[in-house]
Amino acid sequence: MKRLVVVESPTKARTIRKFLPPGYQVEASMGHVRDLPSSAAEIPAKVKKEKWARLGVNVAEGFEPLYVVPADKKKVVKELKAALKDADELYLATDEDREGESIGWHLLQVLAPKVPVKRMVFHEITKDAILKALDQTRELDTRLVDAQEARRVLDRLVGYSVSPVLWKKIAPKLSAGRVQSVAVRVLVEREWERLDFVSASYFDLAATLVQKGTAFGAKMTHYGDRRLATGKDFDEKTGKLLGKSDALVMGEDQASTLAGRLKGAGWRVAEVQQKKARRSPAAPFITSTLQQEANRKIGMSARRTMQTAQKLYEQGHITYMRTDSPILSSEAIDAARKAVRDRYGDEYLSPKPRQYSGKVRNAQEAHEAIRPAGTQMRTRKELGLSGDEAKLYDLIWKRTVASQMAEARLLRTRATILAAEGTDDESTFRSSGQVVEFAGFFRAYVEGRDDPSAALDDRDNPLPALAEGDTPDCKDVEAQGHETKPPSRYTDASLVQALEKAGVGRPSTYASIIDTIVRRGYALRNGNQLVPTFTGMATTNLLAKNFDRLVDTQFTARMEEELDEIAAGDQERRPYLERFFNGPEGLEKKVEAGVETIDPREISTMRHAKWGDYEVRVGRYGPYVAAPGGETASIPPEAAPADVLEADLAAFIDANEDERVVGIHPEAGQPILLKSGPYGPYVQLGDDDEKKPKRTSLPKGTQPADVDLDLAVALIGLPRTLGEHPETGKPILANIGRYGPYVQHERTYASLKPADGDNVLTVELDRALELIAEKARKNAPLRTLGTHPETDKAIDVFEGRYGPYVKHEKTNATIPKGVDKDEITLEQAVELIDAKAAKKGKKKPAAKKKAPAKKKPAAKKTTAAKKKAPAKKTAAKKPAAKAAPRKKAS
Repeated sequence: MKRLVVVESPTKARTIRKFLPPGYQVEASMGHVRDLPSSAAEIPAKVKKEKWARLGVNVAEGFEPLYVVPADKKKVVKELKAALKDADELYLATDEDREGESIGWHLLQVLAPKVPVKRMVFHEITKDAILKALDQTRELDTRLVDAQEARRVLDRLVGYSVSPVLWKKIAPKLSAGRVQSVAVRVLVEREWERLDFVSASYFDLAATLVQKGTAFGAKMTHYGDRRLATGKDFDEKTGKLLGKSDALVMGEDQASTLAGRLKGAGWRVAEVQQKKARRSPAAPFITSTLQQEANRKIGMSARRTMQTAQKLYEQGHITYMRTDSPILSSEAIDAARKAVRDRYGDEYLSPKPRQYSGKVRNAQEAHEAIRPAGTQMRTRKELGLSGDEAKLYDLIWKRTVASQMAEARLLRTRATILAAEGTDDESTFRSSGQVVEFAGFFRAYVEGRDDPSAALDDRDNPLPALAEGDTPDCKDVEAQGHETKPPSRYTDASLVQALEKAGVGRPSTYASIIDTIVRRGYALRNGNQLVPTFTGMATTNLLAKNFDRLVDTQFTARMEEELDEIAAGDQERRPYLERFFNGPEGLEKKVEAGVETIDPREISTMRHAKWGDYEVRVGRYGPYVAAPGGETASIPPEAAPADVLEADLAAFIDANEDERVVGIHPEAGQPILLKSGPYGPYVQLGDDDEKKPKRTSLPKGTQPADVDLDLAVALIGLPRTLGEHPETGKPILANIGRYGPYVQHERTYASLKPADGDNVLTVELDRALELIAEKARKNAPLRTLGTHPETDKAIDVFEGRYGPYVKHEKTNATIPKGVDKDEITLEQAVELIDAKAAKKGKKKPAAKKKAPAKKKPAAKKTTAAKKKAPAKKTAAKKPAAKAAPRKKAS
């Protein structure tokens, strides 16, 4: 008896094959085999003229989705159908969540099996789990499918309805999203808070005291009976002391003078308080906490964390990584407790097994917590892991093991110390210390902090032995200045935490949401920070004023609850979507009103007191500043809105006003103009009447005021020919492009490194060859799969900025999630390349005709046509398979 098992990815398939008995064939669907149309080219001809065709959802009849098999999945479907022909049973082994259930349902609709179908579920890929899943199959859960479909339709209605408004009113290529737009608003509101913030300054004193040869620090808290001001005493929008505060704001002069007097004063310990404290370990990881800790501790973005976790899961190293549940199975608890006993000893083991309850709002799809798979609790070294996988696995291992360890015991000491007691300068100082009396779970794991300057809980900071009445010596007293700080910008970790707390979106989607926000230009990464752009601020402004519910956290959280109600069968999908889209306050009417009434200029204009009379606007080519007199100038795309002041905007205008005639080119006899554009200042040969005037950007760091005729002529003379490549004889050029200065050999471009002394006008051949060789090594493909059957040109595998891809001539095609770049075959790559070419409207390159073909051109052409015609007809009829009713499919 032959059984076909279908999973999502080749990696998962390889791992499962090792554990299945003979007679099981495992194949990968490469994710979803059907989806809503991603472009007009994918919309079937029979519905293209329908008003709703662009949405891919029939809003006129029950909000039925229009599903199509994308071009890059047709070969996968064909292979799965071929495998199913010889099978006696079909096992759907996709992930046990809404997404996995939906993938399984789509497979049923497309494959239309005539053999028994079983749903096989597991949360870890180990032999025991796989064999157990074979014995405990179930039917497909259509409630989960309904909920996922409602979510997908809802996202499509929001994105495809509102995004065109953004294109018309702000700039092209923008997008709106049900959760994405709320996340952008969270970032933008924090940026406005930073812009509104007014800093305040204050001083206090720090003393260095010595008790029996041991130095320790103390901070001044009171001067006489008055408490010294801290950051919390100041109004964030005025920088002034809050009205209800009676704190003393000490200035620099007063603090410095007092410090000098207290150095020679007497010091006495007035009080010593000691308090014992206990710390319990954090719960095992769920999806959101894993993303947060990976960002804090090892600097991984949410996207990188989930990609790495996916690999670990599919290789059988961890349990399923999309979960809201911190619960551990009894087997996992036993394994973790054994690991504690073996590695740390019985004294580090918690007296009783610990179990945790979930705190996630709208928790759903709860599997077990994320933990090492199996019952051995093997370490990363034992598994032979390296790189990102080793780092993330180690984090998961430590957190899991720590959850079953004993509490940490701390002793905290606080001493109150008086200086110049009984005089007009009497001051109170406070000193705090901590000792870890028993490390407990700290031996394995300490939770990270969002504030990088905050001390972790396992750090010893002991005070010397102090008792009331002790008189420590004063070594030094220093006046210390402080400034209040604006609220911190969000990081991946803190944004995930904020969205989860608000109940917005699902933790499993946060990584892709943050990635989309950055990719669309709504935010930039600055170190660990997510900095909203002016484009993100303008987009949020439009949505908040015209589609307020779509960017309201409470409304979006309620949408999540309603989708859960659909999943539970407590609410019907169709009436809900009808109210959302067609109701009196429905999305369709809002969009129609917005197209008519939104003023593009006003909606994309921003004003602030810190900008004076200048206005910031967002146009088709990015943000720019408008001066009161009408002058405009581009704002660098990387400018952080809250860090831009009136002086900066004036400088952008002034730089634009530096436009002038530098001089006459000695050979061309034309003027060289200094001008400014969206990407900064540049020199131009001839005036704007020329069809294509020669232009060259100024090198980074070169100020417009520094441009003289010699420099301008040299820049206009670019590119420079430095010499010939010793191997190819082809010229080596030096030039300036959009991303800065570079050297070039044929199609290899290598950036110059100004920090290393490189200068585009002086760089020599030897240095250029060195940079080009270095870049060529980086540009080399990871693998060459073979040649394209139509062109005989190579197909290579590369690692790119956004992940691995295959390349054929000028066509690049992303390798789908779930396909291992090291395992992709030539056939799969050809399919991806051809699909990408078709999507772009390119014709597949025809193979060169061989000499014999010239003898019988007519016959050959007719034969080819006959062979190809049926294939096209068959492809057109394939969508009919998806018409199978959902309830029967299960």
